[in-house]
Amino acid sequence: MTDPEATVAYHRPVPPTLTIAPATARRFLALRHFLAPPRSLPAGREGILAVFERFGSIQFDPLEVAGRNHDLVLLARVPDYRREVTDALLYDERVLYETYNKGLSLVPTADLPWFRITWDLNRAAKDSGVFDEHAPLVRELLERIRADGHLSSTDIAPRAAIDWYWRPTNQVRAILEALAQSGILGIARREGNRRIYDLVERLFPADLLAERPPELEQRRFKLLSRYRAHGLLGTGGQAEVWLGTGPGGEFRRQLRAELIEAGEIVPVAVDGLRGERHVVTAELPLLERAEREVAAGDPPGGAAPEAAFLAPLDPLVWDRGLLRTLYGFDYLWEVYVPAHKRRWGYYVLPLHFGDRLVGRIEPRIDRKAGVLQVLGLWWEDAFDPFATDGFVEAFAAALDAHRRFGGVDRVRLPRTARARAIAAEVRKRIG
Repeated sequence: MTDPEATVAYHRPVPPTLTIAPATARRFLALRHFLAPPRSLPAGREGILAVFERFGSIQFDPLEVAGRNHDLVLLARVPDYRREVTDALLYDERVLYETYNKGLSLVPTADLPWFRITWDLNRAAKDSGVFDEHAPLVRELLERIRADGHLSSTDIAPRAAIDWYWRPTNQVRAILEALAQSGILGIARREGNRRIYDLVERLFPADLLAERPPELEQRRFKLLSRYRAHGLLGTGGQAEVWLGTGPGGEFRRQLRAELIEAGEIVPVAVDGLRGERHVVTAELPLLERAEREVAAGDPPGGAAPEAAFLAPLDPLVWDRGLLRTLYGFDYLWEVYVPAHKRRWGYYVLPLHFGDRLVGRIEPRIDRKAGVLQVLGLWWEDAFDPFATDGFVEAFAAALDAHRRFGGVDRVRLPRTARARAIAAEVRKRIG
C-alpha cells in the first residue's frame, strides 16, 4: 500500500462558492433523491439501478422490522418495489455486491476496483493478527470451500467463542467474516440473514479482481461516494458519515480540495447555515431546476406532492445537523437507545412530503397476521395534515405502497386520539 498522506498536487483555481436559499436546498434534495415525487422511477430492475447510478452506495442493515434499510431506500423511489429483484441483482446477476463503505453497503460491482482498499487494509491487519492466531481454522475453512463450494457458519460445528467486535462470537463465524472483510471470500447469497460464502474468484470476473487503481484514487473515490449519496454534505458532522474515507480530517480536506480541483464537486453555501457544502458537479442542472421551481412557486418536480417514509440510514438523513438547520427536524434512529430513554420509538422513520419533513411513523410488518401495523405516528408542530392540500391522499398512498411491499392485506393505525382522524381517512382510501 502507498502512503495515504501522499496526495497529488492541484493547481486549478477553486471555483467560486455558489449561494442558495434554504428553500432551494430542500427542493434540490427532493429532486436529486428521487422524492419529487417519490416512487416515480421505472419499476423493477431499471429503477433500482437508477438509484444506484446516482447514489453509488446504499447502506445494508440486517434488521427487518418494516423492511431492511436498503429495501426501504428503494421502496421510497421505485414503484411496486420488490426485494427479490434486488436480491437477484446481488446474488444471481452480481451487478451489485456487498462491501464496506459507510458501514456495510451495497455498491455496483463495476466499482469493485475502487472499493478494494477496504479489503486490502483488512487483509494487512488480519494477516498478522486473527489469521495468524487462528491459522489452522483459516486453512480448514478455505480448504473446505475450495473442495465443496459454498459454506456458512452453521455448516460447521461451532468452536469456542473469541472476542469479536462488540461481543464474543463463535470462531467459525468470526473467521468467515474476517475472510470476507479481507476480500478472500465473498457473499454468494443470503438465506435470511445467514451469509453463504464462496471464494471471491468464483464470484467476480478475474479482470475486475486484477484491476487495482492507486490507493489515493480509491480513497478519493470513497470520499466522493459520500457526496454522491447525500447530495449536499459539508465537511463535518457525525464521524460515521466519513468512516473509511481516510486517516483524519486534514487528509479528507486535501482529498476534498482535489475533488474540487478535478471538477467532481462544487462548493455551495446555504443562506443562514454555517459552513460550506458541496454538490456533485453533474447535478448542477438539478440545482438550477430547483431554483426555477421555487422562484415560480411550482410544486416539487412539477407534480402534486407525494409522501414517502425514509429509511433510518437513508442517505438523505445521514447529516442530522443539516436536518435540524435546514428542515427544523430533529431525528435520531433510536434502535440502539434503551427503551426507557427513547423519545419516539424503536424503528421510527422520517415522513417526507413534497420537499419537507413533516412527521414520523413507526411501521411494522406482521406477515403472520397479514397486517402493516403503525405503532406510532407523530406530526411536526407546524404541520397540520388536514390543512395541507393533498396530504391525506398522499399519506394513504405511501401506506398502501408499504403494505404491498410487505405482502400483507391490511393497514392498522394507532388507536389514539391523535391518530383517529387520519386513520378514518386512510380507511376510506385503502380499507
